[in-house]
Amino acid sequence: MAFQKPTKAILTPAQLEYFQTCPTHNQILEYIGVLNDAVVGVKLSAECQQSDGVTAVLKVLDEVEATARAIPPVENAASRFGNPAFRTFYDRVSELSPSLHATLPIPADAREEVGAYFVESWGNRTRIDYGSGMELNFLCWLMCLERLEVLQQTDHTALVVRVFWRYISIMRILQSTYWLEPAGSHGVWGLDDYHFLPFLFGAAQLRGHKFIRPKAIHDSEIVEEYAKEYIYFACIQFINSIKTASLRWHSPMLDDISAVKTWDKVNSGMVKMYTAEVLGKLPVMQHFLFGSLLPWNGPVVASDDPEGADGHDHGPGHKHEGWGDCCGIPVPSAFAAAAADSERKNGARIAGEGIRRVPFD
Repeated sequence: MAFQKPTKAILTPAQLEYFQTCPTHNQILEYIGVLNDAVVGVKLSAECQQSDGVTAVLKVLDEVEATARAIPPVENAASRFGNPAFRTFYDRVSELSPSLHATLPIPADAREEVGAYFVESWGNRTRIDYGSGMELNFLCWLMCLERLEVLQQTDHTALVVRVFWRYISIMRILQSTYWLEPAGSHGVWGLDDYHFLPFLFGAAQLRGHKFIRPKAIHDSEIVEEYAKEYIYFACIQFINSIKTASLRWHSPMLDDISAVKTWDKVNSGMVKMYTAEVLGKLPVMQHFLFGSLLPWNGPVVASDDPEGADGHDHGPGHKHEGWGDCCGIPVPSAFAAAAADSERKNGARIAGEGIRRVPFD
């Protein structure tokens, strides 16, 4: 196979429409489905098969976390937006990527292609933001590693409860350390400003549970008890830790979903929503990278400036549409708001780690 540096290909609504029918789109959805099915009824603490490839990938993620912890935020008290130290972190991860991928059993000429998805998984260097498009890059990194046989089909459960959950924990560190802004005016499409897939996989874990129902997210004692074992409740606990008031005010979509009767329905609805609101949205998919492992065989549109003025392009004649505007009014990190609130109340900053409603069914 001739590996190649991945590039952007989706610039127009017509190209996005083609993407909905292309093999890469279908393979991404199939991979999500496979991982989803692998964790039905599985707790985070469950024993699961883990190949040497999973162990190697976890070591790579350990290096990313160590890099973040070695690069503290710079003093930026005048701004509630992203901390410039994130760019130092991003550049360091980019520099480390070839050596990190050299620890994985992949061809040397594949490192640049696979590494592109890896680097893009951690956020956008220019805007110092993060959203579901970056999360998608991490999923694609895993897909590429499986296609190169670093990861095995028997690893699917571990890829969610070990690898993906490890990734989310590192992203929480980055979000809280560097005050990453939500990508787009409303997170595009992050149910907690940043993420989507933890809720999808988290609902799969709870499918068929004998006692817990979706409405239980409103019970603080249940959330605290089950956050250790179930990704969905861990995400709710995270939201509650940085935002005040009830979910119905700051997370209306999650509030709506809590009225669904079963986790099976929540899980299937999440898949449909991901297909429409992430893979089906131009503001997200215009940043997607195609190479030899995730190919693009669709129509090509010439662009004099394919990267755009701020690192991305909206294509000829594209107009921003409401909440999906990926470069609209910047939204301060929720961590910044929480820190400001803490400072008003206690005289010190905290440390540590508005969505449009759409039909769910």
